[in-house]
Amino acid sequence: MSSQTIIRAYLEAPMLKSAREGSFNFLNVLKSAVESTGWRLEWHLTGPDARAEAPELDGYALFHAEAPTHDRALTFRRAYHYPFWQIETVQQRWRFDVARSDFDPASIDPDQAREFADRLRERVLPGPPPRKDGSVLVPLQGELRRCRSFQTMSPVDMLEVVAATGERIIATLHPDASFDIGDMDALQPLLRKYPNLKFAPKSQPVLRDCSLVATQNSAVAFDGYLLGKPAVLFAQIDFHHIGLNVAELGHARAIELAKTHNPDFDRYIYWFLEEKAINATLPDAETRILAAMRRGGWPI
Repeated sequence: MSSQTIIRAYLEAPMLKSAREGSFNFLNVLKSAVESTGWRLEWHLTGPDARAEAPELDGYALFHAEAPTHDRALTFRRAYHYPFWQIETVQQRWRFDVARSDFDPASIDPDQAREFADRLRERVLPGPPPRKDGSVLVPLQGELRRCRSFQTMSPVDMLEVVAATGERIIATLHPDASFDIGDMDALQPLLRKYPNLKFAPKSQPVLRDCSLVATQNSAVAFDGYLLGKPAVLFAQIDFHHIGLNVAELGHARAIELAKTHNPDFDRYIYWFLEEKAINATLPDAETRILAAMRRGGWPI
């Protein structure tokens, strides 16, 4: 290993270009934090070959939204909204540090939390005051017919048990997910069986007026917290603390409880983002970056 410890950060092409141009704020702060310790940070293009080679190289590796490839590697990703970031040892959000932490609303100043949440709402979800029209938004993600290890049931089965409640259901398909003919064939019987089930082209317009969100672990549910919408979670995720977890409650009870569930959304948003994530715009961002790396086992 060279006398100056190196971190290789592996990025997709557009992010790599921004990093090299110095136009990506979080990456600028990341580089400054690393170099303040005497370590060196290099930007690299990610890809199958680069990921396969990384474990054989000296130093440490940092991947954007990809699984670490060896025990000297970490991953980083946006905490749902800019400028908030997380640096972790694993790719799965439900195994992040925040997911394993306890949320205590009493420890959060309510006025500070409300002001923080108001600013974030105005920036990322501007519009008229949200209301609750009695509908249930079900944002579907990928692999509709498969039940994976972190899920309580497949997305198709989730949609059916939610539709079977008789509530007015509005489902949406993830715009970036791939769906095949088999997926579409699995949805058609549900549409015929449940007249209360409809599909909408996008989640965000529905989110503002729905009464609750039922999902595996879609980020739409996190945005729902910003609008005061309870979430029924059919899978593991990092923002589970104020959600109603089907694995613990069962789907019928979780959906019923959601109708009156009213946690302190603003305090939770503040805790999750401002206390547990790295705000790249704050003076302590470099300190938090280094703390996250040390928590991940790096002797930086």
